[in-house]
Amino acid sequence: MNQVNFGGHWTEQKLQTFVDYVKAYLKIINRNKQKYSWETIYFDGFAGFGNADRPVDDLDLLFNIENDQERHLYKGSVTRILELQTPYLFDYYYFIDLDKSKVDIIDKFKSSLKHIKPNRIIARSEDCNKELKKLASALNSNKYAALVFLDPFGMQVRWKSIASLKNTRSDIWILIPSGVAINRLITKNGLRNKDKLEAFFGLSEKDILSYFYKENKVNTLFDWKTEIKKIPNPVNKIAELYISQLKSVWKEVTPQPLVLKNSKNSPIFHLLFASNNSAGLRIASNLIERKNR
Repeated sequence: MNQVNFGGHWTEQKLQTFVDYVKAYLKIINRNKQKYSWETIYFDGFAGFGNADRPVDDLDLLFNIENDQERHLYKGSVTRILELQTPYLFDYYYFIDLDKSKVDIIDKFKSSLKHIKPNRIIARSEDCNKELKKLASALNSNKYAALVFLDPFGMQVRWKSIASLKNTRSDIWILIPSGVAINRLITKNGLRNKDKLEAFFGLSEKDILSYFYKENKVNTLFDWKTEIKKIPNPVNKIAELYISQLKSVWKEVTPQPLVLKNSKNSPIFHLLFASNNSAGLRIASNLIERKNR
């Protein structure tokens, strides 16, 4: 397979942070693996192979993406994870993508690997939300420990799917399109597509409005008037709200996300981490702190 150059700024920053975590995660988990008879699962919910377009549900999401290279090459996690050698191996790998052509590429690629048995790599053309709930059901058993990587380009991940992972042995990294998609739906005049926002945050319209809008009393010539204004710096507040939601599912959540910016230094995505393991939190927090400098 031809090597793809993933040398973009925010793309590379995101992927390198994640791969560094994977290595540290497996070192820790493998120390306890035999003692507790764990089997490890890697779950990638948006496993487009990285060298071609994937459909997105709203072209507005792409307005702040710099160029075709960023749009085409924002991925690359599949090859990076599957090319890791011992001791950085999982027992099972699940790659999910709605686009069957991407799944077919993964199926072909896995046959070229010598260090992982092909039957340990499962690629499915399915909706990530559906597969996350299946994973959550499997994790009800103490047999498994899972690392979940959700790298959507938009707002495809519904909060109910995330919440299904509560009380499981799971670590999660999730990319949220804070400055690209979500902020565009939180307009100066109110919420656009409130159903989508409610499904994404797992909150009611009222709760979302109260978080991103403030009331101000304005003295007119004849009376006091109430004005509702969108809060300043909403992009970072989007990440803060999602972090708050993650805390209802996992015990340990990084207080500061990895901020991914475009060439104009504007935040476009936030990469968040959550776990029930304090060691995982320390590792993720250190990685994020270094990358955010």
